[in-house]
Parts: sequence; structure tokens; C-alpha cells
Amino acid sequence: MPRQLREVVFVDGVRTPFGKATGQYAETRADDLVIKCIRELLRRNPGLPPERVDEVAIAATTQIGDQGLTIGRTAALLAGLPQSVPGYAVDRMCAGAMTAVTTTAAGIAFGSYDVVIAGGVEHMGRHPMGEAVDPNPRILSERIVDPDALVMGRTAENLHDRYPTITKQRTDAYAVASQQRTAAAYDGQRIQPDLVPVAARTAEAGWGLVSTDEPPRPGTTLEDLAALKTPFRAHGRVTAGNAAGINDGATACLLADEETARELGLPVKMRLVSYSFTGVEPEVMGAGPIPATEKALRQAGLTIDDIDAFEVNEAFAVQVLAFLEHFGIADDDPRVNPYGGAIAMGHPLASCGVRLMNQLARQFEERPEVRYGLTTMCIGIGMGGTVIWENPHHTEGEAA
Repeated sequence: MPRQLREVVFVDGVRTPFGKATGQYAETRADDLVIKCIRELLRRNPGLPPERVDEVAIAATTQIGDQGLTIGRTAALLAGLPQSVPGYAVDRMCAGAMTAVTTTAAGIAFGSYDVVIAGGVEHMGRHPMGEAVDPNPRILSERIVDPDALVMGRTAENLHDRYPTITKQRTDAYAVASQQRTAAAYDGQRIQPDLVPVAARTAEAGWGLVSTDEPPRPGTTLEDLAALKTPFRAHGRVTAGNAAGINDGATACLLADEETARELGLPVKMRLVSYSFTGVEPEVMGAGPIPATEKALRQAGLTIDDIDAFEVNEAFAVQVLAFLEHFGIADDDPRVNPYGGAIAMGHPLASCGVRLMNQLARQFEERPEVRYGLTTMCIGIGMGGTVIWENPHHTEGEAA
């Protein structure tokens, strides 16, 4: 029988402050970071009875130890949700939380769920990328993928080869701008509303309250970045300064059917329009956001000219600049990552899709003239993901 799809809305999102891999969360469990986010969502939205949550989907790239055991279910139980609330785990590397959102959103649109919690976690200090992985030897011996595909920094160098106009000077300038935007966003209190403070302990300092991101380096200069080594290629272009770091952190958000959100008095911060995941050559995985965005735009009946707010994950500066160059957008376009990005804040792999969504929701709130925005990211092993959102605060008739 034919079904009427329902409108899916982004109700609210939170995240822990992000830490360096051996920094402020060195002695904190990954699942405890997720639990904190789930509890904070419930605290911030008292109109939502916990038993009305229909599903909890939590992503992690390395699903072992304190990121294993079907973390969506175990985190839901530990966060105090009723035993009737199910949960599951997701893995799509960097786009884990994004996939948790889109998968559960499809369930809402279909009518299987009314309210869900979706998010992700990565404790890269406890679980380095690739830990306990055993790739099938055929994937390399039969040249199914290039060996570079398994080293993200090499894929970024390969992307530089594909876009020779994207010089190291351009990527360094973009990285400095990301640091500056993040510092300005903190000064303007644009980041803090999304953060849930975390009590954390280190052997050196004892217990403390983590309330800000640890990775930003607000005083970074072009001269600083020019002096850094290029570890992935001799005389290369990718450095620790124009790439995201190795980080720890968690995110979670509430999604709902729009009618249910109105019924429960929940806020509506964004409305889902379309989403797409696509594959590209694994050795240039940073190109993934380009076809993913083109496909999502086609699905929505939109063009890039309809998009006036962008949150592009900054795994590497070259990956962002390739996206911008492809679509004819300037490196310093103020619509793109106005609050900074992963180069400054950090990139705890599977958690980051919801951080992008939080920041896009902030853009929508501050810019009612904008109708459509997108969140997009590259994904390891050669993929890209894009979600297009509509601004519920949009004022008809105002110039975008």
C-alpha cells in the first residue's frame, strides 16, 4: 500500500568538548562520553518523556573495548533510558554519526519511529584508527584499492596531485583561517551552547571539568605552518597544521517527526531535505563530498546556487578546497564554516557529523534569510556523504 512520508526535523544536538588523543580524556571511557551527551539531550528537552525515544543509534569506527558491545544499546541503558528503548551501533568511518542520523531519519520518514537519538563517539587515544583491523590481503594484492587508500594522509597528498592549483600555501592559509574563525566563535559564545561539560580525570592533574575544546591553536600563523614537516611525502603539502588532529569526543542529537516535535513542544532547528552517500576512488577519498553533494542536490531538485550555508568537515584543508574549487566557491567565502572546523576543533572520526549539524543549525538561527544549507564530509575507503537541510526560521521574501 502507498505510504505518505513524514517530515523529519533536527530537534537539538550536543557534543562533548573535543580532546587531544592523549589529553583531557586520557582516563575517560568512550561510552561515558556518549552517555553524557544522551543525558544532556534529555535534560535540555524536558518535554520529551524518555519512553518516547524509539531508537538510539551510536556510531564508532573502532568497535572494540569501550566502543564495542552494540554501543547504542549499552549507552542508552547506562544513560537511564527505559529498557524498552532499543539501540544499535553504526560504522561508516568519519561519517558514522551522519549515517546514524540519516538511517534513523529514514525510519522516521517511513513511520517506524517518532523520536530517535543519533550520534557518535571516537576515543582515538584509546583506540587508534585501524586498531585490530585485518584487511583481506586480496584488497591490495588484486589492486581492488591502491595501498595509499589505507593511509588518509597519502590520500590527501593524492588529492593535491589531482588539483594542482591547490598549493600548500592555499591549504596553510585555509588552516590559519579555520583557527581564527574558531577563536572568534568562542569569543562570540557560538560554540559553547552545544557543549556538555564533562568531569574528567588525568593522573597528573586529578579531577577537573572539561568545558572547552582542547585542540585549537588560536595564535597559529602562516610562518608556523610553513615550518612543519610533511610526513606523508617528501616535500609534500599535507602537515599536522593543515589537517585535523587525532582526537577524542562524542556527539548526540534528537530527531523527530515534525508533528511529534510540535506535539511535545520540542524545538525545530532544521528540516531534512535530502541526503546522499557516494563512492570515489579510495586513494582520493577527499573528493567524496563532490559527487555526494551533486547527488543530494539532484534528489532535492536544487542547485549549488540554492545553498547559502555550508558546514564542510575539515579532515584536510585540501579536501575542503577541492570541494570549493569544484563548485566555484571562494576559499574565504563567509558562508562556509563560519565558526571554524575540524582543523581547529578536532576530528574524533565517527562523532563529527553531528558537530556539523549543530553548527549549521546555529547558522540557520542567526541567518533567517538563508533557506537551504548542507553538511558534507569525506569518508575513508573512498566515500562522501552530504545532507541538505532547510531552515525553519527562513523568512520568505528576504534576500538570501
